[in-house]
Amino acid sequence: MGKGLRLPHCRRTGVGATVLAVLVMLGGCAERPAAGRAAPSGAASPTARDGESVAGFLRRTLPAGSGGTVIAARGGELAYCGGFGTADRASGTPASCRTVYDVMSITKQFTAAAILKLEVMGRLRVSDPIGRYLGRPVPGDKRGITIEHLLTHTSGLVEGLGDDYERVSRDESVRQALASKLRSVPGAEFHYSNTGYSLLAAIIEEASGEGYEPFLARHLFAPAGMHRTGYVLPRWPRNLVAVEYDSEGRSKGRPIDHPWAADGPYWNLRGNGGMLSTSGDMFRWHRALSGDEILPARARQRLFAPHVRIPDSGELLGPGPSYYGYGWVATGTPEGPLAWHNGGNDWSLAYLACWPRDGVLVFWVSNHAYQDGKWDLQDRAEKLTLGIADRVRAEGH
Repeated sequence: MGKGLRLPHCRRTGVGATVLAVLVMLGGCAERPAAGRAAPSGAASPTARDGESVAGFLRRTLPAGSGGTVIAARGGELAYCGGFGTADRASGTPASCRTVYDVMSITKQFTAAAILKLEVMGRLRVSDPIGRYLGRPVPGDKRGITIEHLLTHTSGLVEGLGDDYERVSRDESVRQALASKLRSVPGAEFHYSNTGYSLLAAIIEEASGEGYEPFLARHLFAPAGMHRTGYVLPRWPRNLVAVEYDSEGRSKGRPIDHPWAADGPYWNLRGNGGMLSTSGDMFRWHRALSGDEILPARARQRLFAPHVRIPDSGELLGPGPSYYGYGWVATGTPEGPLAWHNGGNDWSLAYLACWPRDGVLVFWVSNHAYQDGKWDLQDRAEKLTLGIADRVRAEGH
């Protein structure tokens, strides 16, 4: 599934209420770039205070055999973008800034932003019960579930209902979700739920009258300049899409090689994961969340607000306690509030992190993140993410 936070390869996440108040005050992940200033097309080499560049840090931190892409920025300025390892070993294609990857559970922040977009458009309210948009009776134990409960993983719904690539339609996905046994009373506890985000995708379709991906493409991605993000609409050249490799180094093919419907993944995955994107588009997403291109300030602030504390969040990105917003996690760090999310499956791993105080962004993704008996990028995720950010900041001093 669009796996994140709860899985062995993807740590749980979460920030103190005071720190999150700063997130709400700032309302986004990037400083607004000066008018008319474009991000440079080349990659700079920011250095840490010890003089080490991002490239140097990556060379000594990334294990041999891993593959992927790293991008870093400060505000509206691109600081670094580079690939490591290969995107396709059979053809010898190196990973690069043009490589297309599955961003996995980072997809959830797109789904959450689409829900807020619909609220801005007057099509729904996050306080609405889900039964208003599902087109079928909702069992009594689930009638109290609201859209916000789905956004914050407090619906009580199970984590998942089956394999990512099982041929499940929207109607069948909704039916199974409504028939499933709740883990807790709606609103009472945090339980990470991919199922809940698939229901959000169905609600987006019902409230908008459009397909899930077409709605995101028109109302989020196009205004942000993200023309290389989606399930099927971008129609990438096949050679640009990264092949994924398992923990024994065996090819698992490209995400688009697995069973998908004509309009994207089946509904065990849709809305909660599986979105394809590039490092450049993740930078554009970062910039869009600093302005009004996709959401007004008050709506953007709610993405990062401290909606629910995540329990048992001892092994996270950053030292503080953790809260889930809408498709984002927030954690306190010495450099200020950190907004982030990860995504992972048995083969790949991705992290997107940004610090609103100084507009630092770090995004990295690997198509071969685990090697049996040798290394696991999850174990290096915090060192990688925070180390890259430190070097970006040092370059700015």
